[in-house]
Amino acid sequence: MAHSLESLVVRHTHRLSSPKGSAGEGAVAARQFDAALTSVGFKLSAELLERLSGLSEAAVVHTARRTLRTVGEMVGDHVRHNAYFIDFPANVPDTEEFWMQCVAKALGEEKSREKVLTQLTHGVLDLLSLPAYGRYQHTYEDMLAAQDELIASAGDRVTVLHLGRDLDDELTDLYLGLAGSTTPLGEDDLRDLKILAERCAPGPQPEAIPIRENRAVINEARLGVGADLLLDTVTDVLRLACALSGGDVTLQEPTRFRALSRPLRRRLLAGLEAVVAANPAKLADVHAHREPFKRLGERLHPHEYPRWPHAADVFAVARGEKEARSFDSRIEQLLDAFDVLGAVKLLKSAPGKLFRALDLLLRIAASQEERDAVVAAAVQVAPDVSGRVVLSVREHLHNRARESGEPRIFVNRRGRAWVTPDFRPPVPAADRDRLIAALDAEMRRRLPAPGRLLLDADVLDVALPLSGRATAAGFGVLPRGSISAVDGEQLRFFVYWKETKDRTDYDLSALLLHADYSTDSWLSYTSLKAVGGRHSGDVTEAPDGASEFISLSLDRVRSTFIVPQVNIYAGEGFEEVEESFFGFMLRDGEHKGRPFEPRTVRMKSELRGVGRVALPLVFRRGDDGRWRAKWLHLYLKGISSANRVEENQASVSTVVRAIVEREQLTVGYLIGLMPGDTTTVDLWDGEPVPDEPVMYIGLERPEGLHPDSRIITLENLRDLIPG
Repeated sequence: MAHSLESLVVRHTHRLSSPKGSAGEGAVAARQFDAALTSVGFKLSAELLERLSGLSEAAVVHTARRTLRTVGEMVGDHVRHNAYFIDFPANVPDTEEFWMQCVAKALGEEKSREKVLTQLTHGVLDLLSLPAYGRYQHTYEDMLAAQDELIASAGDRVTVLHLGRDLDDELTDLYLGLAGSTTPLGEDDLRDLKILAERCAPGPQPEAIPIRENRAVINEARLGVGADLLLDTVTDVLRLACALSGGDVTLQEPTRFRALSRPLRRRLLAGLEAVVAANPAKLADVHAHREPFKRLGERLHPHEYPRWPHAADVFAVARGEKEARSFDSRIEQLLDAFDVLGAVKLLKSAPGKLFRALDLLLRIAASQEERDAVVAAAVQVAPDVSGRVVLSVREHLHNRARESGEPRIFVNRRGRAWVTPDFRPPVPAADRDRLIAALDAEMRRRLPAPGRLLLDADVLDVALPLSGRATAAGFGVLPRGSISAVDGEQLRFFVYWKETKDRTDYDLSALLLHADYSTDSWLSYTSLKAVGGRHSGDVTEAPDGASEFISLSLDRVRSTFIVPQVNIYAGEGFEEVEESFFGFMLRDGEHKGRPFEPRTVRMKSELRGVGRVALPLVFRRGDDGRWRAKWLHLYLKGISSANRVEENQASVSTVVRAIVEREQLTVGYLIGLMPGDTTTVDLWDGEPVPDEPVMYIGLERPEGLHPDSRIITLENLRDLIPG
């Protein structure tokens, strides 16, 4: 457990908790550790190197072993990445030429000759029946021997590992940061919060836990230590029951409730009793989740506890035996009658719901008087709306300025995307502009005045992380909609997957699009070569893990867009395989080396979405000739099997267009709102290092800043979002 907790700190903070061990002469071992880290694109900070050098050699080696394992996993170097074509990206054959080689080899083998001849006679050839197709024809060691060694380049990635505090302090800080997050966490962060909560529940707690699913995870841990539960809605109890059953605390997926012990049943029923007794109107919340509440009632047996009648009412409402008119039904009735003023008056008591209804209210308002009332109500309740909702509505209103009929994209919590034309009537421009100004003013009021602010210019185009679910778990991953520069001549994608039990075939592909989003060409197992690009070859099964690569020379690619994708051709889904991840590398010029070189990895993201086609990001060449990435983290439904890039090019193009042409609120937008009279903003390249505490915002933590500085990087970017 100690190792997993230390790894958790490294993954989330890029810090090593203060190394323990006896004093000694560890300088040589520390330098060797630093050199080993360099091979995977990491290095020790000067402070951490000094700390390790003062420990015994055994202590340094112990720290090195567990740290190298962790950082290797972070960039995908914990598995063996073999390529089907041993010389990739050199000597990749034309597709038809390769297929004919496989046929010739099959005809030369007695076991396969008759079957292949029969297929050829009927004019249909199953590639999987060819012994040489889809299965590695050489070992991983053979591939390494055939490849040149990677020569170090100034363009290689270097990620600094910093010296942290004691492990307990690091874990407490991480727990408080995740638990008190003002935006929903992604699945991996929520899982890490569960681990941390089990350890930290008896200790310091955040001032507020605004995200309900975080509260459910923490309540589960509090149950274990006998602490009071944090409950103020009946849905909090439902989420806690889901957590106790190993289910989905976001309530997006159905949970199969387990049989609960009598003490647990009493705690849940007592919680429901207290919530409803304090405010009987909260019974109306049951309607949103009637079926789960009915199933939970079958496990809790409320009839056995007559002293808690309010808890029994919860399940009576779920079964339809007791009436509790919901707030949403009252609003719906008013909207159906086009009673805008009545709806606004009622919605003022639920500020978040009012904000989410602003677009609709402004569209159906019959007069300027009604629209003025909508805007006035929004301004009045804005201080009571969470920062992420204010920012989400601000971004929505900005994009509503586009013409009607443009594609409108929807993305659910699991990353599943679909697009429809937007035929909604426009929001009147004057009212939209008034609201935008009011929301900007509200954000400006909430933002701190950091004094001196140092900025890494690369962070300005990073989209605000309004939800952790808009960012895949992994390394170097930016939130959906972020734009980042691509500085390198050779762009290489990789995918790795390992099947659990069924034969599973993932296909790495790249769709190349013109400026108008029409198809130029593609790279896949059916098109191994295109202008400027090479595919490493099709691998059709992964009992021991498999990798595929696509390499592109960016100066030779003639297309405007490059859209990498992972198609499930056969077998297990992204959430069913033992492991699957995607990433990309950047290399300079004719940078040699193995197909996978960890120190050239710029991004590695886990593939865990619902759908059969994954779209991690899109690369776009600008008018200035430079390439930039826009981050997608999307999944398309696809078909049950045989998904191919040539079959889904229309749907992929539509989704890419919708995301590329949508403008996200960025870190730069938020910085522009910070109080100008008390804030000094400097774009900083690392020199000179200021002596006084500062606020720093960048992609990675720099060395040498004052210990009292506030540092915001990708790992804690959510802390920028005001509550």
